[in-house]
Amino acid sequence: MRLNKFISDAGVCSRREADRLIAAGRVTVNRERARIGAELAEDDAVAIDGEPLRPRTVARGKKQHVYIALYKPVGVTCTTESSVKGNIVDFVGHERRIFPIGRLDKESEGLILLTSNGDIVNEILRAENKLEKEYLVAVNHDVNDAFLRGMARGVPVHGQMTLPCRTSKLGPMGFRITLVQGLNRQIRLMAAHFGYRVKRLVRVRIGNVQAGHLKPGQWRNLTDAELHKLLPTRTDW
Repeated sequence: MRLNKFISDAGVCSRREADRLIAAGRVTVNRERARIGAELAEDDAVAIDGEPLRPRTVARGKKQHVYIALYKPVGVTCTTESSVKGNIVDFVGHERRIFPIGRLDKESEGLILLTSNGDIVNEILRAENKLEKEYLVAVNHDVNDAFLRGMARGVPVHGQMTLPCRTSKLGPMGFRITLVQGLNRQIRLMAAHFGYRVKRLVRVRIGNVQAGHLKPGQWRNLTDAELHKLLPTRTDW
C-alpha cells in the first residue's frame, strides 16, 4: 500500500494532505524520514510527528467511515493543524479522526462536510463533477441587475476568469449565488471587483446536502440517501 493511502485510510487526512505532511518531513517509516510515493510493507511502522499511526479496525456491522455536515460558525478555521487556534477538528471534537472536505473562509459561516475517508475527498472536489455550492450573501451596497449579471458571467480572480454561475436578488443588499468552483475567497473577491464588500456569507448547500435546520456549531451525520447521491459511483462508504 502507498504511504499516503495508508495515512488517508487511518482517517488522518486526504491523500493530497498526506503528501504535504510527507514532504514537510513530519512522517517517518521505521523511524526513518519518509519520501513521497513510498510503498509500505505489512510490518512497517508509520508515525506522524513521532506519534505511531495504526490502521483503523472496524467492528462488523458498522460503517467504516464518518461523514458529517457541520454548520461552521464565523471564527473557526478549516484546517487540521492542531497548532492553529480555533481549528475545525478541535471545534467538532469528534471521537474519530476527521478532516474537512474543501474549505470555508474563517470569516464565513455555514455548511461544510467532514469525513474520515480520505479516498473520496478528491472525487467530491474534482472540478469536472461540477458540485454546486449555494450561498446567501449580504453586502454593503444596494444589489442591482448589472451587479448580478456581472457576477454570473464571470470575474477575474487569482489570474483567471471564474466560471459562469447563477445569481438572484434576496433583498436590497442581499443575493443568492450558486457556484461550481471553490477558489480561495472567491465570492468576496468577485464582489470586490464591482466595488462591493461582503458583510456576511452563509453557505446553505453543497450538492444535494442542505444545511437545513442546523444552527451554528451543530452537526449531523449524513444520511445514506445523501451519500448515495454525493458518491454515486462508490459503494464502499
